[in-house]
Amino acid sequence: MSGLQRALGIRRMPWVFLIPNLTAVLLFALLPVLINVFYSFTGSDRLYPRDRNFVGTFNYDTLLDCGNYLDPSSCSRDLFWRALHNSMVFVPIQVVCMITIALITAICLNRNIRGRGFFRGVFFFPVMLSPVVVALTWQWILQRDGILNALLQALQLPTHNWLAFPDTAFFWSVFVTVWAHMGFYTIILLAGLQSIPRDVYEAAKMDSASNWRAFTHITLPLLRPVMLVVFVLCVIRSVQTFDELYVLTGGGPGSATMLMVQYIYEVGFASQPRNFGMAAAASLLLGLLLLIFTGIQMRLSRSNRND
Repeated sequence: MSGLQRALGIRRMPWVFLIPNLTAVLLFALLPVLINVFYSFTGSDRLYPRDRNFVGTFNYDTLLDCGNYLDPSSCSRDLFWRALHNSMVFVPIQVVCMITIALITAICLNRNIRGRGFFRGVFFFPVMLSPVVVALTWQWILQRDGILNALLQALQLPTHNWLAFPDTAFFWSVFVTVWAHMGFYTIILLAGLQSIPRDVYEAAKMDSASNWRAFTHITLPLLRPVMLVVFVLCVIRSVQTFDELYVLTGGGPGSATMLMVQYIYEVGFASQPRNFGMAAAASLLLGLLLLIFTGIQMRLSRSNRND
């Protein structure tokens, strides 16, 4: 590299290392977004851009055409709004459950317990599984003749077709996704807990502070930056949920568990004729909502830090 540095000069050397990464980001991140924006203003089921007709904001107008935004049946694209409503219920519930359980698990795994390394591996193991494997495993457990019903039958308790009714299917959708991804956020929170100096807890103990006061006045404030990262990552991952639910419930029964990403997939690839423009417009609206929500959360967090 010394010869290259003499030829380019020391000030141009950073670009030697940046250009390969910037090229990858341009080709695999920025360019697909720009193509998606172009597709959202075009119609037809043709794949190649040169074969698509420019339709302006028709796709956006169609998606946003509603008599009452709280009633999906009054919208021209009712499935889009049903998927949006499902996502608005699914995301807060899943995020709260995910962060709460991950935080409790991280606190337990941060204690000096026997077999701590083993339990850390056990909780992280589902993260390494393929989402399809996770969904098929739980589908096998929850089906009519599955393990759960066999266990209930052995205990002489009533059995259920868990995935055939909207309420139970939605509950198990949240449960399975939390079970599958909780370990990832647990590891991040565990790293944050281990970065808190032990001297602070010893000082609190000398002042006769209870465990709850130590948690609320020491752990949570010092863990706030890590919690923000976990929260943002968890929200983004929750909004993008697709694999597990598509295999587990297929969005059903009916459209009870259909989320936004599945709607985009169905419109753009599964249905005939394929409507790439409508799917692209829906994905951009979803991305815009997610960007606004993340920006608000970051601003609120920054305001709290300044206070």
